[in-house]
Amino acid sequence: MSKYDLAILGGGPGGYVAAIRAGQLGFKTVVIDKDNLGGICLNWGCIPTKSLLKNAEIYDTLTNRSGEFGISFKELNIDFTKVIKRSRDISSRISKNVEMLINKNKVDRIRGFGKLTSPKTIDILDEEGKTTQTIEAGKIIIATGARPRGVPSIPVDRKDIITSTEAMSLPELPESMVIVGAGAIGIEFAYFYSVLGTKVTIVEMLDRILPIEDKDISNELAKSFRKRGIEIHTGATVESATPGEGGVTVIIKKGEEKIELKADKVLSAIGVTGNVEGIGLEEIGVELFKNHIKVDKNDYSTNIKGVYAIGDVIGPPWLAHVASAEGIHCVEKIAGLNPNPVDYGNIPGCTYCQPQVASIGMTEEKAKEMGYTVKIGRFPFMASGKAFAIGEREGFVKLVFDDKYGELLGAHIIGSEATEMIAELGIARALEATYETIIKTVHAHPTLSEAIMEAAGVANGEAIHI
Repeated sequence: MSKYDLAILGGGPGGYVAAIRAGQLGFKTVVIDKDNLGGICLNWGCIPTKSLLKNAEIYDTLTNRSGEFGISFKELNIDFTKVIKRSRDISSRISKNVEMLINKNKVDRIRGFGKLTSPKTIDILDEEGKTTQTIEAGKIIIATGARPRGVPSIPVDRKDIITSTEAMSLPELPESMVIVGAGAIGIEFAYFYSVLGTKVTIVEMLDRILPIEDKDISNELAKSFRKRGIEIHTGATVESATPGEGGVTVIIKKGEEKIELKADKVLSAIGVTGNVEGIGLEEIGVELFKNHIKVDKNDYSTNIKGVYAIGDVIGPPWLAHVASAEGIHCVEKIAGLNPNPVDYGNIPGCTYCQPQVASIGMTEEKAKEMGYTVKIGRFPFMASGKAFAIGEREGFVKLVFDDKYGELLGAHIIGSEATEMIAELGIARALEATYETIIKTVHAHPTLSEAIMEAAGVANGEAIHI
């Protein structure tokens, strides 16, 4: 029996990052995963989708805006097969790089399905479910992630009714698609497929797309999507989705009205659920909550001594960067260090459609619910010289400040490089910045990030360019 200081079950952005940090701290560590390292994020999520979205962005610019930049051509074609292949190749290369990092930090790697048989032992199972080896570890971290959540009214068959995994590797471009769920995953695929020519219809149960974002941001994106020809049904539930010879028939209900939709494909993007089955949690008594592992977020320990859990398997926010932060914090606590806890009030959220959406902290509505009197600073990219120069004038920066002390409570951006710009505001919130400190921080000109400084100026009546 191989013995380790630390065993990590799952090699996604929580598990492999925790393993690397453990190796740096001198733990004899093993990471166990039946698939390639990187998890859903690297192999079937974050990275390959961004490849697809970049393809769409380039194609969109060339087909709809080339004349604006003085570019013309006789014929433009897109090879959907090559688009998908590029995405898969990028994913494969980065996964290999992660394997190299694991080796570099002297972490052992076991390929197989891990199942806890006690708080200190894990059986490694092959594809037939037979035990090939058993390992012993002083501590165990569960980082098994999550998978798309299913509902009875949308019976996923991975052919006509698909999940995000199949949406990234379809053999051909569908003529039409109904996307159920308007969170980040649904919105990104709506943008990608609509740009390439698919007729896209979005169905969302709540009152707006990207429902966790600030209302102004959601409304702006909905307006942009409708201009693209995307049909949006909010406040709607799916009663049934039935595959047939002519595609899939979807019956949705909006209030008292029933609407029939038809599409070649239906993408179910309604959320995720933790991968807690079959890994021995019930056998050793690990406590669950709503199909996720319950932990103490001070150190990510479960109710079983020596067993910890991080990432999507412990519940929202289901984000790769959160899993990585939790993994590092967990390992450092096990090592006896005293790291600052993960600040769940300062987690950036990003959606990589065009225009991009990024946010951190409180929405205007949430701040008011919390009892704050707020000052709002809003600066449109229409007034930005850099946005004008690069032809990306859609969207705005919205900052939410506490009126009493001027503290930055939340930041919301919709625009070309929103997902890059949000990092500045994360640092600002971590350092308890006010509108005054943001205004007085000199921003390079011309940049899109000047819009942040200008938005702070709007909030305090000091804006220059609007």
